[in-house]
Amino acid sequence: MRKSYRVKSEAEFQKVFKQGKSYANRQFVLYVLEKPGQLHFRVGISVGKKIGNAVARNWVKRRIRQSLTELKPELKQDCDFIVIARPAAAGLSMKVVKKNLLHVLHLARLMVCQSSRAE
Repeated sequence: MRKSYRVKSEAEFQKVFKQGKSYANRQFVLYVLEKPGQLHFRVGISVGKKIGNAVARNWVKRRIRQSLTELKPELKQDCDFIVIARPAAAGLSMKVVKKNLLHVLHLARLMVCQSSRAE
């Protein structure tokens, strides 16, 4: 993902945590902050040390980033969100990561319906 699609600073992360709403399943927690008028979504990814060593954490982050890249056309554009990986996300295949991420995105209503995209 390009840098313009990332939540980067600690202040931006804290703003999403404090003002946004949270949604969760067993593998991921998602914090969402609506930002009307924003041109495209921005995402922050957090993978804690409970996941494992640096190799394992980067492995999970790569799978989350790849899943979001594949889902990019279907995501709402006017929000910032943060994906936090829970320890259960360690060692999951790409297909399972994408499925669980899609589930939590649907809970947060961040997916654009196919019918509204056609209009």
